[in-house]
Amino acid sequence: MASPAVSAPARRRGWVRGLRSLYARPSSALGTTLVAIFLALAVLGPLATPYGATEQVYTERSQPPSLRHLFGTDHLGRDVFSRVVAGDRDIFLLAGSGTLIAVVVGTLLGLLATYRGGWLEEVTYRFFDSLLAVPALLLALLLLGSLGPSRTSVLAVIAVAYTPIVARVVRSVVLDTKTKEYVLAARMQGESTAFILGREILPSVLPALAVESALRFSYSIFLVASLGFLGVGVQPPNPDWGLMVSEARDFVYITPWTLTFPALAISLLVIGVNLLADGLKRVLQVGVEP
Repeated sequence: MASPAVSAPARRRGWVRGLRSLYARPSSALGTTLVAIFLALAVLGPLATPYGATEQVYTERSQPPSLRHLFGTDHLGRDVFSRVVAGDRDIFLLAGSGTLIAVVVGTLLGLLATYRGGWLEEVTYRFFDSLLAVPALLLALLLLGSLGPSRTSVLAVIAVAYTPIVARVVRSVVLDTKTKEYVLAARMQGESTAFILGREILPSVLPALAVESALRFSYSIFLVASLGFLGVGVQPPNPDWGLMVSEARDFVYITPWTLTFPALAISLLVIGVNLLADGLKRVLQVGVEP
């Protein structure tokens, strides 16, 4: 049967041990620190930015980085640092919310379809295979062509693109777990499907799911930035990092900093999340499907 509930002090000790393990290696320590910095900026963004993300000061257009404008200004007089920080919050909200939807839906469908088996599993995973046959960016472009560019559309795109991958990761664990003795004992005792899935099987899925969630989040960041760069994601004047890179291309020889800093932010956050995912995989000692 499932293990008894863990006390709050024990959970805190587990979090502390996990954090220490992440900082035990330079790569995972770097990734954890980068993600923590970007997360802190996303939360404290309004307090850290001296200007509004869309505020234009025409007398200070195309200014290089300085103490007044840490990342300089763009051709419209907007403070690049303020826009990068505002874009940080935006990327966490969009990519984070989309990843959360994909993880929740993929977990529920993966648990139920794999546990029940039969035609439900066959239909569910053949449909997911058809989605996985299309590259994520191409699938996103097809969906946005139908839905139109908006924040809601981007959320839907992330959920549709990554739900099948999450479900397949859950399936790999459930296939092994549903034949365990404690699961069979719960079924013989007449426990409901919801109880068995939530209390007996889900705890075994969580370690792999934690690693996969971090990986999907990194891919979601890159997907949101790519859609913004192509002009089919978040629309102007929103401070989307990909959109900022796209807008800065025409002025790269005049104001190179307007392209450098948002591109650097995308790179650092994606690298940080991937290093954190590698650290989680090592700490939790689980295998994850590619």
